[in-house]
Amino acid sequence: MKIRQIILASALLVSVSNFAQKDELKKLKKIYDKDVPSAKEVEEYKMNVASLEKVASDEADKMALNYYKVNIPQMELASKGQVPNMMDLQRVYTPKYISELAKTYSDVIDFEKKSGKKTFTDDINEEFTQSKPIILNLAIEMGNQKKFKESASIFHSLYLMDKKDVDQLYYAASYATNGQDYDTALEYYNELIRLNYIGDGMIYYAVNKTNKQEESFGNNKTTRDTFVKVGTYEKPRDEKIESKKAEIYKNVALILVQQGKTDEAMKAVSQARIENPDDANLILTEADLYLKLKDITTYKKLINEALDKDPNNADLVYNLGVISSQADQLEDAIKYYKKAISIKPDYFNAYLNLSEVMLRGDEKYVEEMNKLTTSDKDNKRYAVIKAEREKNFQAVLPYLEKAVELKPDNEPAAKTLMSVYNALEMTDKYKALKAKMNN
Repeated sequence: MKIRQIILASALLVSVSNFAQKDELKKLKKIYDKDVPSAKEVEEYKMNVASLEKVASDEADKMALNYYKVNIPQMELASKGQVPNMMDLQRVYTPKYISELAKTYSDVIDFEKKSGKKTFTDDINEEFTQSKPIILNLAIEMGNQKKFKESASIFHSLYLMDKKDVDQLYYAASYATNGQDYDTALEYYNELIRLNYIGDGMIYYAVNKTNKQEESFGNNKTTRDTFVKVGTYEKPRDEKIESKKAEIYKNVALILVQQGKTDEAMKAVSQARIENPDDANLILTEADLYLKLKDITTYKKLINEALDKDPNNADLVYNLGVISSQADQLEDAIKYYKKAISIKPDYFNAYLNLSEVMLRGDEKYVEEMNKLTTSDKDNKRYAVIKAEREKNFQAVLPYLEKAVELKPDNEPAAKTLMSVYNALEMTDKYKALKAKMNN
């Protein structure tokens, strides 16, 4: 065959191939645009995807192929022609699939941005707006089921689909930490630090009518309000949140300590303090780090420094109570919790934690009482211990009662108060609170 004929034959093959690609793309688009494709059309859709895989050559067609291919599971779901339930959604929107979806959509948008020709970008943005509440709800549900790694993966995919919504990366890092996937969590936290993420604002909650549990919708008020409006959630609640910067550095440091990288942990906290010299919570983070390293001298020095910077910050004083309690420095913990209450009289957590610390000493009374015999000497000692124990219960009673007054539905607080009522033989109050809890 002459050279010219070879060139002509090659050109003909390319043109036929291109025609086939365009034809398959048209067929895919036609089926894809249907709200409820038939099962037969979905099979035809899959066949066209398979055919296109064999002939797609240039980058634009490969992007189109990837876009249509990644949507096969959603086409199958749509063909059922009914509103999918949570089980259907979990079967389709697995963490692996959502990750593939996010990567494909991100690649397509990046390609079309570079090429200057938008074919799928607007569709992707519209689809993401519609599917984000569903995917977000799945991520939250995974977290509620304690599938922390899966939840982290979904939140990270949500971030990849919309990198302006950095809150999703923060939740990905948090759930990865809960799932003890420390390498992944560290990667996400470092990205948050690089982005100079602050994370203050509002968190939106609502009660899931199915499981009666309050769930967080992050900063997504629109999604929360949508679920409340359609009737699957109720009792919406908003909560103002402070900057997460100190918490992020703290978690980075704690993960590094967990991995045995103490020097890196110290550097992380030191860098955070250089950037935020007036942040008393970062001083607490550093103090907590020294506490874990059993360096009590430096720990106490930093505690005093934190108090000097912000003596009337109720949250700071409360956190000092928490750290002191963890260090078994109970007198300091009681002092800090009481101070937090004096600054903020409706501080529920301070009342509850103060009660816990004050009741922690009850174990020693019970242990000693159980060791006593029925001798006259031991009977006298028993009476002394019983009086001391009752005095401690009387001391803790007003704090527990205040906690229950502030949050009547808080079960741990109510149960602890019932135990104290029982120990003090306050039968009427015990029965009244028990009846209220059972209603």
